[in-house]
Amino acid sequence: MADIEEVGSAEDTTPQRDFHHPYTPYPIQLDFMNALYEVLEDGSRVEAYTNNYKGKSLSLICGSLTWLRDHKRRKLNDELETEVDDGKTPAWVLAHARKEKRENALRARREMEARLQKVREKERKEREQYMRRINEQQQIRMFGKPDGSRKEENPEILEAEFELGDYQSDDNNEDRNDPAFAGLSKETIELMKKVGYGPLRSKEEEEEEVPDEIKIFYCSRTHSQLSQFTAELRRVHLPPTYEDDPLEESEETSEEVVKHLSLGSRKLLCINDKVNTPSASANTVNDRCLDLQQSKSTENKCPFLLSKADNQRNVLQREFRDLALADIKDIEDLRGVGEKLKICGYYASREAIKPTEIITLPYPLLLQKSSREALNISVKNHVIIIDEAHNLMDAVSNIHSVSISLSQLTKCADNLTAYIMKFGKKLKGGNRVYVAQCHRLVKALKSWLEEKYSVASDSSDMAIPSKILEGIVTQGELLRLKGIDQINIFKLGKYLEESKLARKVEGYTTFQENEKLANEAKRQRIPTTKARKVATSGGLPVLSHVYAFILALTNPEQEGKVFYGPTDDPSPKGLRAAVGLRYMLLDPTHHFKDLVEDARAVVLAGGTMEPMSDYVNHLFPYLPPARLRMVSCGHVIPKENMLAMTVPAGVTNQEFEFTFEKRKDPKLITELGKTISNLCRIIPHGVVVFFPSYAYLETVVKVWEENGPGGTPSVYENLQSKKVVFREAKGSSSVDDILRDYAKAVDEGKGALLLSVVGGKMSEGINFSDNLGRGVIMVGLPFPNIQSAEWKAKMEFVEHSLISRSDDVAIKSTSQSATDLRQTAKAAAQEYYENACMRAVNQSIGRAIRHRNDYAVILLLDKRFSRENIWGKLPKWIRDGTTAEPAAKSGDVKFGMVMTGVGKFFRNKAV
Repeated sequence: MADIEEVGSAEDTTPQRDFHHPYTPYPIQLDFMNALYEVLEDGSRVEAYTNNYKGKSLSLICGSLTWLRDHKRRKLNDELETEVDDGKTPAWVLAHARKEKRENALRARREMEARLQKVREKERKEREQYMRRINEQQQIRMFGKPDGSRKEENPEILEAEFELGDYQSDDNNEDRNDPAFAGLSKETIELMKKVGYGPLRSKEEEEEEVPDEIKIFYCSRTHSQLSQFTAELRRVHLPPTYEDDPLEESEETSEEVVKHLSLGSRKLLCINDKVNTPSASANTVNDRCLDLQQSKSTENKCPFLLSKADNQRNVLQREFRDLALADIKDIEDLRGVGEKLKICGYYASREAIKPTEIITLPYPLLLQKSSREALNISVKNHVIIIDEAHNLMDAVSNIHSVSISLSQLTKCADNLTAYIMKFGKKLKGGNRVYVAQCHRLVKALKSWLEEKYSVASDSSDMAIPSKILEGIVTQGELLRLKGIDQINIFKLGKYLEESKLARKVEGYTTFQENEKLANEAKRQRIPTTKARKVATSGGLPVLSHVYAFILALTNPEQEGKVFYGPTDDPSPKGLRAAVGLRYMLLDPTHHFKDLVEDARAVVLAGGTMEPMSDYVNHLFPYLPPARLRMVSCGHVIPKENMLAMTVPAGVTNQEFEFTFEKRKDPKLITELGKTISNLCRIIPHGVVVFFPSYAYLETVVKVWEENGPGGTPSVYENLQSKKVVFREAKGSSSVDDILRDYAKAVDEGKGALLLSVVGGKMSEGINFSDNLGRGVIMVGLPFPNIQSAEWKAKMEFVEHSLISRSDDVAIKSTSQSATDLRQTAKAAAQEYYENACMRAVNQSIGRAIRHRNDYAVILLLDKRFSRENIWGKLPKWIRDGTTAEPAAKSGDVKFGMVMTGVGKFFRNKAV
């Protein structure tokens, strides 16, 4: 494994660079920005970076964009030196030649900057006019008409709406913007053009040749996180990339707005209300959009997607590009540009990719090759920054994993049967062959599952057993069912894409069901419109879903596994919905490798990425150590602002060991409640408690709500007497409401207790800074179920991977025999299992202490936290927080010591 570098830990020998940070950066921020700058300058490197303070995004922005501007400037100067200096030409000739070449190289860039500046000025005036009208209307509503006059609004404000923008004649505007004609009259310009001096290409030709300049792809999990990043990007002000004369810098050229572009799905950017309905899924919008493009009827064409033959297309796309790049816009702003110009933002945004400096996009659009190809994105020689990278391996695996339930297979088989019965006689040639192949595929998988779970073919719903059989089936076994291996899966996929069979089968099924509803309405003599409804879910057609699963089976056997067992199908209840098949990608290496090989550099950034060994061993096993750099930045807070302690026992000295076998013991749960209640007495303001799962949180609350002996108050009532209690619910859409009420209770001085779940919505992306999180309590270790088929497969995969790399020098030196090698492999699998747990722990407890002046206690309620293999996987800044209490991590800590330490900590903060 590559060594983890502690930035700032050695003597500071880094060069002094101006990163144009909007605030005074902390030393560790400077260290990281310098480290990032060096990695991007070297190229061909992967950097993993972890920290846990607010400001990570600004460090990434300032470090990467400063390097980008410097790199482009140096690249131009190097090109000029290489092309001009031959060692023989006089110096004054070289100087003139360099100046002329520089002017020619920068002309297109200056023209674009001039256009963008006009767009910014126009938007500024529009905003000012709009705000003037709004303010005037508010004045009239508040105070009425002035002096009873008939005048309702200020005429100057009304007239401002009709003001003309700045205008320059088309016949001389473009020429006068050209540096070659600066300051010259129209007549002189015309004369010079007649003798051939000046630009030889037309404006349109120059615009079509926009270079694909080196850029940064910034990727995160969700669009909300990308919007937060965009907001941070607006804080940064950078000088121009290219300066005509640094000694004559004017106020107008002291800043160059970063050219930023947000990329998103059709669902986020489509402005066609007939395609992008509120209830439509992203897959449905994609299919509807493609259907409109392939329609032969002019009436069915999308009015916002102009054809290449339309003369207005290039004009609107360039205007979209200029509006998109004029200032920093998030995805909602970009959709607004499309609405303003009446043009499809999803396709028009591609015109803005080449001149962009930084592109923001969510995980699926970058990590999936098909998505990159759909957007015409190439990462060749560009920089990739992946934020929230603690999720990266899971994200890659989830994107390339797919499941299918028995109820979905049954529905698909029924739909195909009905379709064949209706249109079978009209099917000819290839259509007949491919439709039959689809039917055979679906029926084969359906029959296999029905036999596995003894489900009768005519049974639509059966009771779900208390424990559903689960296991692994080989890809080859499924592909051999009823001759599936004789079908060319890739040709079938091409047919499905071109014929739109899946959408047509789904559409015919919906039509049939609606006709039944209409006929029933006639029979009951009720209005047809009241009975008619759309019978489809509006998601991906089920046949497309089945094909995606079949396609996953063609992956190499060593990359993934197929499981049968419980599914999360939200369709009608019953055994058919409860069971199914799932292909799970176990090895994300191959699917991420093409990005690493193409990019100039890849940066993985996260607040809490420890333990980092998994990234080296399971994401980049093919990279030499020289191409990997691990950076850990610690925390900006002084050590006295944080106290971390294990709590191995509760109030009555009962041991805390929340293993799967012991954690449901009512005595243990009651002890937990009393312990938290006591801690809430001395921890002020807000306390956040993290539980291993939603199911366990429900179990705990039920025990707490039971009355005490002799009708005494319950544990839950005791907690409520200390602080206002809030609870996170699984699948709850009211997270914002809970957080708002929680913050309100804290602000009002009541104090609040928030019961949350590791891996839930509260454990990622939510900052419990200042009084919102003066205490963070972790209940137990959230180990995944090691007895599940999926985790057994993961552990087996890790073992086999290490054994297959047994010729590695590092392994040779520690493995003297096959037995030793197997033991080493088992230890590696166990570490992988522990790492998955501890990354989840670190992500949750990292929600508190978000800036230099923040402070909090972190309490780990389980005696297993004191074990070295667990304690050593906590972030260093948390381990360092134990220095105030020497026995903090010891398993011998008594609860009285915890109360004393926590009380002393907050008394010191009150001074």
